[in-house]
Amino acid sequence: MQSINLINMTPCCRILIPCRSNSFLGLPFKKTHNLSNFRQKCDFHSYPSRILGNGRIINRTQKLFCVVRNSSCGQSRVFSSNCNGINPIGASKRGFHVIASVASDFRNHSTSVEKTHVNNNKNFERIYVQGGLNAKKPLGVENADLDQHAATVQHEKVESVKEGEESQTVKEAWRLLENAVVTYCGSPIGTLAANDPNDKLPLNYDQVFIRDFIPSALAFLLKGEKEIVRNFLLHTLQLQSWEKTVDCYSPGQGLMPASFKVRTVPLDDNKYEEVLDPDFGESAIGRVAPVDSGLWWIILLRAYGKITGDYGLQERVDVQTGIKLIINLCLSDGFDMFPSLLVTDGSCMIDRRMGIHGHPLEIQALFYSALRCSRELLSLDEGSKNLVNAINNRLSALSFHIREYYWVDMKKINEIYRYKTEEYSTEATNKFNIYPEQIPHWLMDWIPEEGGYLIGNLQPAHMDFRFFTLGNLWSIVSSLSTPKQNEAILNLIEAKWYDLVGLMPLKICYPALESEDWRIITGSDPKNTPWSYHNGGSWPTLLWQFTLACIKMNRLDLAKKAVDSAEKRLQVDQWPEYYDTRYGKFTGKQARLYQTWTIAGFLTSKMLLENPETASLLFWEEDYDLLEICVCALTKSGRKKCSRGAAKSQILV
Repeated sequence: MQSINLINMTPCCRILIPCRSNSFLGLPFKKTHNLSNFRQKCDFHSYPSRILGNGRIINRTQKLFCVVRNSSCGQSRVFSSNCNGINPIGASKRGFHVIASVASDFRNHSTSVEKTHVNNNKNFERIYVQGGLNAKKPLGVENADLDQHAATVQHEKVESVKEGEESQTVKEAWRLLENAVVTYCGSPIGTLAANDPNDKLPLNYDQVFIRDFIPSALAFLLKGEKEIVRNFLLHTLQLQSWEKTVDCYSPGQGLMPASFKVRTVPLDDNKYEEVLDPDFGESAIGRVAPVDSGLWWIILLRAYGKITGDYGLQERVDVQTGIKLIINLCLSDGFDMFPSLLVTDGSCMIDRRMGIHGHPLEIQALFYSALRCSRELLSLDEGSKNLVNAINNRLSALSFHIREYYWVDMKKINEIYRYKTEEYSTEATNKFNIYPEQIPHWLMDWIPEEGGYLIGNLQPAHMDFRFFTLGNLWSIVSSLSTPKQNEAILNLIEAKWYDLVGLMPLKICYPALESEDWRIITGSDPKNTPWSYHNGGSWPTLLWQFTLACIKMNRLDLAKKAVDSAEKRLQVDQWPEYYDTRYGKFTGKQARLYQTWTIAGFLTSKMLLENPETASLLFWEEDYDLLEICVCALTKSGRKKCSRGAAKSQILV
């Protein structure tokens, strides 16, 4: 096996010091490499032991950040990391400057909130959970002991999984995933988006994408390999908030890059240095900054702690600061009146124009998850008190908003069909002035009696009735939707299996935009033609999220059916990015082969099905405390913001 010299690395946020070598590094792993042979080698200075709120005693290593701000207009930077073991304490002699204000000034960015109102209205509680989970709150739903027990069970089963008989498809998937690993200063840091050796024009598929790496990270964690995930979390954190610009305009502080690339830069004397070059959207098609990257990063941080038991990572000062920057960016005040997050088209997995601008469901579900994660991860101190209050208030308002206004089933569609319009009142039933003519003809005949789903988008005078798979699945996983709605979503998928799953799981959205709708809404996008790519294409990477949702709702039969269907074709078809046609019959016309998140999504699904109890580490149960919080109740002026009086008449028994 090829030997690799491991050297101590002290990474530094913002400005990273070069790692010099006589040979090119940063290439994907070769077949002879084994991730299990890598060891953690970053030496950080320890802080005293801390006792966390739930009783865990942590004595973990933490690092100091050096921060250098540079607002040069339009300057493209590359960042490199020091691998020479420089001691950050007293490092000012070597050009380091520790800026304490990164953490201490954070309260200046905190969102101010009004005093929390406690709602004692039992009728509203029944509305809020849409069909009434009137049972008492179970004790210790998020108890640390349960987390520790689940993590222990996972570790005990890792070896048995390794020793179990694997199919040839699974063996090849692991080989391909390990070959897609990218190293930085001799350390694994992520996986390539795609690793097709025959692809002569990879574009940005030779980069590490934050959203793409999530299933890869889960696959490694479930296999018991945590170093690559830890390195990924720390290095992407170091890239946060760099002022990359488009036309001399910089995005908000706290933004995470969509992707990054490990580059080698020649130096004198035939030496080279490795640098991390992030892309915040300034090079992307459409020049759109990613909204979901920071949300996925927080979600992965929580999953890392849950699976590995390494809660010390989330307690680090730099990690705590990174969480706060992301959440403050999302909670910043603006012109929007809704608790949902306002974003532009192309800012998530659907990264091209597809008519999802506004308040797309996918972003709302990830936003809700990131808020719940942050509430768990943030250290409770004076500096984070206001932020935690803001998170609680937003969670309450967001969950009510999505459950009440995004949900459609036969009953709700019939109500919309009979809507009155032009209602001017705080008590209006048709609050968003939706015209009944917006209900598409396909929907009336398509939706089953037993089933429903969350629509794709909601804006004034506009409801996007398309079914977006990721948003609905992640609403189940995060408990953004109610338990009754969760069941209805899976019932819909089962009833419309051939439309939403077909020959290759799963449709990214349904139905596809065709004819004039395609021309106007997509701008005649030749890649998003009907039933291709984002426009109704089938994406195997959605398997792991479907599996997670099914396990949560005790519908393993559906997950196994989908995974078995994919396993029959993925290896034969060379692990494509997506599939085309109405039922996913053909490999996508422009699909990259050996797509990493296709491979990782399949592996993660297989491992979750083999050990369903580990899935509890990755999803959230209903948060009963949110039912007692109502930021929409009464303002100082006494006016109702959410018009709950009108909603009370819509209780589901």
